[in-house]
Amino acid sequence: MTRPLSCQSNALRAPHLTLVLGGARSGKSRYAEGLVTRLPPPWVYIATAQAFDDEMRARVAEHRDRRVAGWHTVEAPMALAAALQDAGDAPVLVDCLTLWLTNLMLGDADLVAAEAALDAALGRTAQTVLVSNEVGLGIVPDNALARRFRDAAGRLHQNLAARADRVVFMVAGLPLFVKGPRDE
Repeated sequence: MTRPLSCQSNALRAPHLTLVLGGARSGKSRYAEGLVTRLPPPWVYIATAQAFDDEMRARVAEHRDRRVAGWHTVEAPMALAAALQDAGDAPVLVDCLTLWLTNLMLGDADLVAAEAALDAALGRTAQTVLVSNEVGLGIVPDNALARRFRDAAGRLHQNLAARADRVVFMVAGLPLFVKGPRDE
């Protein structure tokens, strides 16, 4: 059976916006890095983490050490939209949206304005891969801040998944394709 022309053309083009979701240590970052490095360098890695303790500094170092030459790292714990706009035509990996959301919430930022700025910045033409933790699969958090965070992350993921060309859910290092084309 022949697919309609619109399906054929969508299958042939690389996804412009990819959302990679999964739990902690599910392989999200490594998978996302692989998507970006299929394209010619230079690549932009927008890091949202803030390393306030030794454990987080070790995690950041592990990510940095794993990346091959050709990456330009931009630290943007809160100014994600500006970092995306500054990336120009380079392929971009944002790791991770849940840390960015945490930074905004703890900084009492306007989440609606920040999400609107992010939405505008994602109008860029180069490939963009967004990594985020799926936090809504567990038990209901026992405190108001954690529940607000879980709800805000869920809304953010829904909004991004709706506009993404591809959504991938990582489980135990394996990609499950939720929306859009599979890897080639």
